[in-house]
Parts: sequence; structure tokens; C-alpha cells
Amino acid sequence: MMRLPLALLTLLAAGAVSCFAAEATGGATGPVYVITHIDLTPNNTGAGLAVTRQYAAATLKEKSCTRFEILQQDGRPNHLTLVATWKDRKAFDAHDGAPWTKQYREKIQPLIGSPWDERLHALVLP
Repeated sequence: MMRLPLALLTLLAAGAVSCFAAEATGGATGPVYVITHIDLTPNNTGAGLAVTRQYAAATLKEKSCTRFEILQQDGRPNHLTLVATWKDRKAFDAHDGAPWTKQYREKIQPLIGSPWDERLHALVLP
């Protein structure tokens, strides 16, 4: 059975209090949650984690980034999951085009062993 990381549950619970739900068409009117899975090759774990920490520090300086966490999989330290929350889609799009985002992707690319897996989500309220 796959378990949702505690940090992600906390993220979703906190967001449920102050978010708008996305419309069925996928148009987020509130926060955008971005989950990115990065599988580093085992011999590049240290370098990949260092580059990812630098990227996180730069990203957290953005006013519209409300949360950014790096999760490292238990028992498989070369598997990272980035959990980020943006004020809205426009804010995420601006981040996506920022120089430090492009530089991070260029630096991390030779260190990964599988394709970059980034998925955008919107909170669905019960």
C-alpha cells in the first residue's frame, strides 16, 4: 500500500482552510500545488541534493511561493519529491520561467536517471 507522506497531508490540510477549489476544466482560481519527482542516479545523490537545496533557497525568496519542501524517500535516498505551493497559476508560470529554475533544470538533468516528473494540482474541496 502506498502511503501519502505526512508533509503532503499537512500541506493539503492547511490549504483546505484557505483555498478555492479548481473548476472541472482545470482552471485553478486559487493556489497551485506542484509535486515533482526526481530520481537521481545513486552516485549523484549528494550532488543532486546540494543543487536541489540551492534551488529551494532561491525559490523560497519568491513572494508568491507559499511552501517548498524537499522530501527524501526512506530507504532510497536518491529519490526526491519536491512539494511546492504557489499563490496561483500565474505565479507558478512566472517561477517556471525564472532564471534560477532554468539553471536548476540544466544542473540536475545530468544527475537524474529517469525523466523529470512534475505535476500541477489544484485542491478539490469535499
